[in-house]
Amino acid sequence: MALPVRDQAKYWGIATMVFLFILWWLGDVILPFILGGAIAYCLDPIADRFERMGMPRLAATIVITLIAVLAFALLALLVIPTLVSQITQLFDTAPQMFASFQAFLAERFPTLLDEGGPVRKALASVGETIRQRGGELLNGVIGSLSGLVNVLVLFVIVPVVTFYLLLDWDRMVRRIDALLPRDHAPTIRRLGREVDNTLAAFIRGQGTVMLILGAFYAIGLMLVGLRFGLVIGFSAGLMSFIPYVGAVVGGGVAIGMALFQFWGEWIWIAAVAGIFVAGQMLEGNVLTPKLVGGSVGLHPVWLIFALSAFGAVFGFVGLLVAVPMAAALGVLTRFAIEQYKDSRLYAGLGATSGERDD
Repeated sequence: MALPVRDQAKYWGIATMVFLFILWWLGDVILPFILGGAIAYCLDPIADRFERMGMPRLAATIVITLIAVLAFALLALLVIPTLVSQITQLFDTAPQMFASFQAFLAERFPTLLDEGGPVRKALASVGETIRQRGGELLNGVIGSLSGLVNVLVLFVIVPVVTFYLLLDWDRMVRRIDALLPRDHAPTIRRLGREVDNTLAAFIRGQGTVMLILGAFYAIGLMLVGLRFGLVIGFSAGLMSFIPYVGAVVGGGVAIGMALFQFWGEWIWIAAVAGIFVAGQMLEGNVLTPKLVGGSVGLHPVWLIFALSAFGAVFGFVGLLVAVPMAAALGVLTRFAIEQYKDSRLYAGLGATSGERDD
């Protein structure tokens, strides 16, 4: 005989509170394990495909781990230093850039800026604020990341955790399935599959789209010769999880920078605009249909709220668990709505089952 609903809600509520307390209490201690679990989750389909091709799980895990470590090492050596350098340079030269932009506007559009006017003062103030606050923000981020994600975590613990979790992933799933309450196992499995489909679409699919678009924008802008092209392109790719925001914001900044840098050389300005047009065509016609599918099941507003809430409460660890928690809460909310619509509270005492389904 199944437990009463009130008792079930009490036990599941206690388990949820214990999980959130452990997440808050351990904090940075569990960071490498969360990172390792996230990476193993993303790489598990590749390992499964190797297994279907006849490769043993251990061999598949070793091959995938070596390739992943090599790719990360190349990224750390070739891309990250340049990215940090451009961001620092952007913050340092912001006042000079805004002063030059102000002179550019005064020369090309003399009626737009008046001496001592609000537009002129605003441009100067924005440049100085970016230099002061931006440098402090960058130093704070670098300092906090160096405290959280130190060399030991990045190069030793995370790869080791990823290796063992990837090796035993299917076995762990079977163990968890064996521990499910027998009365509710089918429902939990169905909800788990929905959460997995949502995460697979967003993390594996949308995450891949973000990386490809970021690389496409960054390389294209750097080839054109746009200043800070790596930063602008990479940022536009990261913002592409919100439809059109990455292209609009990144494209607007890039075209504005191109107008300032290449004024009169319209072919280069058109090339910058063409990069973002091509990126949108690539995303809409190839990347999103192939890698994400019709819907990821996570509304951008809900995702932004989850990132903000979990980041504020749990810090950097909260940002890592925000997406899977948002996916799980979204699935549970849809399930609760289904149960509500199938209940007498929604349909009334006199409604038939067919009326409740309608």
